[in-house]
Amino acid sequence: MKTRYFLAAIAALMGLVSCDKFLDTMPDNRAEVDTPAKIRALLTSGYPTATYLTLNEYMSDNVDNIGDDNPGTERFFDQLYNWQDVTDLGIHNDGPDSFWGKSWLGIAHANQAIDAIYTLTGTSSIGEHEKIASLGFGPELAEALLIRAYNHFMLVNEFCMHYNTETSSTDLGIPYMEQVEQELNPKYQRGNVAEVYAKIEKDLEIGLKYVSDSYYSVPKYHFNARAAYAFAARFYLFYEKWELASNYATKCLGSQPETVLRNWEALGKLERDWDVISYAFVNDSENANLLMMTSFSSFGYYFCYPGITKYSHDSYLGFTETHFAKQIWASSSGYNNGQNFYLRPGWYNGSTYDQITTMKIPYMFEYTDPVARIGYSHAVCPAFTTDEALLTRAEAYVMQHRYDDATADINKYIHSIVKRTVLSTDYSTEQIVDFYSSMDYWTWDKPTLKKKLNPAFNIGAEGGIQESMLQCILGMKRLDHIAQGLRWFDIKRYGIEVERRTMTPDPKAGEYDAALKPLRVDDVLTVNDPRRAMQLPQEVITAGMEPNPRAESKPAQIVLRERELPANNL
Repeated sequence: MKTRYFLAAIAALMGLVSCDKFLDTMPDNRAEVDTPAKIRALLTSGYPTATYLTLNEYMSDNVDNIGDDNPGTERFFDQLYNWQDVTDLGIHNDGPDSFWGKSWLGIAHANQAIDAIYTLTGTSSIGEHEKIASLGFGPELAEALLIRAYNHFMLVNEFCMHYNTETSSTDLGIPYMEQVEQELNPKYQRGNVAEVYAKIEKDLEIGLKYVSDSYYSVPKYHFNARAAYAFAARFYLFYEKWELASNYATKCLGSQPETVLRNWEALGKLERDWDVISYAFVNDSENANLLMMTSFSSFGYYFCYPGITKYSHDSYLGFTETHFAKQIWASSSGYNNGQNFYLRPGWYNGSTYDQITTMKIPYMFEYTDPVARIGYSHAVCPAFTTDEALLTRAEAYVMQHRYDDATADINKYIHSIVKRTVLSTDYSTEQIVDFYSSMDYWTWDKPTLKKKLNPAFNIGAEGGIQESMLQCILGMKRLDHIAQGLRWFDIKRYGIEVERRTMTPDPKAGEYDAALKPLRVDDVLTVNDPRRAMQLPQEVITAGMEPNPRAESKPAQIVLRERELPANNL
C-alpha cells in the first residue's frame, strides 16, 4: 500500500474548509475535521469507487470461451479468464489495482474520521466506544467502523485464499489498517487471514451497536441498519459462524421477508429494454436494495451489453446450468424454461457472440467533452440485497441442520422469481433432496446444476440431505447473483473446481436450442489452486509487500480434452 492513497484521502478533505486566508489552513495542508458534519462529509468518501464485478464474473464459472477465433476480447480479459496475474491494465478502472487502491482509500477516510472522533470526544481507542456514544458520536463511529470492516472484508476475500478453520492461521492475509498513516514509506506485514477476520469482527460488532439511519439524507448510499445486518450475515456465513449468520439475516429481513424481496414481477412488466430494466434494478427505492455502490466502471458494457463477446455466459451455460436448465419447477431443460421467470432472461445471438443474461447493471457514461465524445464510465450495483440475505439465512440454517426452516426460505425465494402460473405450491424438504440427490454431478461435456462441493467444513455425505440442500441453495444463489460478482466467492468457499471450456457451434441446434457445445477443456482451477487468490497489484509488490504464491507451472492433472466432432464441423 502506498502513502499516496492516504494523501489522496487528505486532498479530498480540503474542500471541507475555508481557504480565504493563508493562516486558515494547517501547516501541512491537512484539513481539520472538527465537527460532526465534517466527519459525516468525510465518510461519504469511504465507500470505494472501484468495483469487483468485472474481476469476479470473468474469473467465475459464469463464462465460457465461445470460440478460438472470436475477436471480442482484450488481453486484460484474457488474463482474468485464465486466472493469470493481471499485468495488462491499460486504462481499465475495473482492474485489481484500481479495486485495491480505492478500497485502501476508503479505509484511509474511515480512519481519518475515527481519529477526528477521538479528538472531539477526548478518547483514544474504539475500546472507549461507550463514552464516544454517550457524547453523541455513536452513529458516526458506527459508519466509520462498518466502512473500515467492509473494505478489509472485500480485500481479504479478493486477494487472499478464503477463510477456513484449517489453514487460515497460515494463509497470507492483508494488513489491517487501524491508524491514520503517518510515515512517508511504511512497510506492512500481511499477517494471516484468520487475524484479518478477527479484526473485522471486532469493528463490525461495535459498529452494529450504534448504527443508525437518523442522519442520512440518502440512507441507501450509506451503511444503514438493514445493510449493516446484511453485511454481518454475509460475514458470519463466510466465517463459518452459522447461528450468527442466520440471526443477522433475520434482523435484516424482519418478520415478513416476502414483503422486502425484489419485485421481479414488476421488473418483468417493464419495457424489454436494457436501460429501462437495469435502471429499475439499481433504483434505491427498490426494497431489496440495501446499500448502493457507485464506481468508475464499464462492467455494464462489458458483461451485460455485451461488449466483450469472447468470454460469455453463453446459451450452453444457460441451457444446462442456469436460466434455461432443468430446475425443480421445470420438467426438462429448454428455451421455454426462461419464460417461467417473472423477468425473462435475454438471449443475444450474433455472428461473434452468444449470451444469456439478465439486465441488471446499467452502463452510465458521463461526457466530459460531448464533441470529442470522451468521459467516464460508471456503474451502480447493490452491494447487499434482501434476496442475498434470505439465501444466506437458508444456507446458515442448513449448516445448523434446520432443514425445514431452510426449505421455507427456499420456497420464498422461488415464489419471488417464478410466475404463479408455473408454481402455485411449496416444495417439501424431501422433494428438494430427491431432486438434487438423483442428479448426476457436473462434467465438462455433460453439465448439470450439481457441482462437486469441496469445502473445508463438513457438509455430510454426497447425495445426503445436507449436501443436497446446499446444492439447491447454491444454485439459487447462482441465479440470483449473476452479474453481481458474488458467485466467485461461493466457488472459493466451497472449493468448486472450474474447468475452462472452449465452445464450438452446434450444427444440430434448432432455433430454440443452445447454439454452442463444448469443444475442449483448456485449464482447471483445482480445489486448493493458489490462483483462487487474486495477485496483488504489481506496484504494491514492487513497493515491498509479499506477493501471493503461484505454482511454477500448471498442475499436472490439467490436460487438454477434446470431444470428437462431426466431419462437417471440422
